[in-house]
Amino acid sequence: MPAKPLVQYFALGGTIATMPAESGAMKQGLGADDLIRMVPALADVADVRGETVARIGSSNLTVDVMLQLAQRVEALADAVGVVISQGTDTLEETSFILDCVLAPSLPVVFTAAMRNPRLTSADGAGNLLASVRVAASPWMRAHVGAIGTVVTFLDHVYAPFDVVKSETSRIDTFRSPATGPLATLIEDRVIPLSLPVRDWKRAVDAALGAKPAARLLAAGRKPVALLWAAMDETGGFLDALLADPAHLGYAGIVFAGTGGGHVPETLVERVERLNRSLPVLIAPRTGAGPLLASTYEGPGSEIGLRQAGLIFSGRLHPLKTRLLLELLLRGGVDRAGIARVFAACG
Repeated sequence: MPAKPLVQYFALGGTIATMPAESGAMKQGLGADDLIRMVPALADVADVRGETVARIGSSNLTVDVMLQLAQRVEALADAVGVVISQGTDTLEETSFILDCVLAPSLPVVFTAAMRNPRLTSADGAGNLLASVRVAASPWMRAHVGAIGTVVTFLDHVYAPFDVVKSETSRIDTFRSPATGPLATLIEDRVIPLSLPVRDWKRAVDAALGAKPAARLLAAGRKPVALLWAAMDETGGFLDALLADPAHLGYAGIVFAGTGGGHVPETLVERVERLNRSLPVLIAPRTGAGPLLASTYEGPGSEIGLRQAGLIFSGRLHPLKTRLLLELLLRGGVDRAGIARVFAACG
């Protein structure tokens, strides 16, 4: 009998790893080995080697933690694939970080659970089993260079660039509205559906260089503020940023603009002033769809903002625009380089 493939499993906590507290509520507690034991069918698919990296809710994860994890993945020499479980709250962000910094040499699969292990219909075991199947699948291993990191949830495989958590508590919360899933799982098979557009990844690689995780970690934080355009917003936070010579410690700003990339007229002058001293990016407040380039003119329009030198993030979600901008700033990429990367985002 041929040897089963080795899959490395990193557990970071989250709902999938919770256990009952004395109060009756759920608390963090289960580790990688606990979760492996809960899914005996894993042994039919692969040899799964578990390691507990953290036991925390995913809202407490940081860019540094994910860069450290990326280094751990880069150092693996014997596994055919990697599975990472965590909480759902920031899964669309953490998976995107690893997709940005890892060279796709072996499958890296993120998963989680919406229902805790105490519930009759808990989804964690099924998601973990499906993720190991994806990590060990010949299709994924053959096409990892074209696919990169993925998210597997409810028997669907998604690209981190596009996937979003769309609802607070529904079990089918993860979706890719613009593109749909890359693959689905039927019985014990991974059924390919499509390959993702990866122009953005090639641009990121060109800007950051090979294996950037260690360098980005050493560079330290470059905080990026995320601001949301809203009707009748007074702009008090913009005033505070402008009044402080250090801009409250922020190295960049992402402004989630309305519609195709617009800013209320009352805020335009302040946004443009900020952009003279630190990069301000416009991202789609809707979370999906490409931004406009040449349809509307006038104060706060996409034409006016582009002429003022603001960088548009293409169709990248504001949450991910924020993370990518921080990675680029950590990497010392200048404004022209930042603009080139985001021009490749759609």
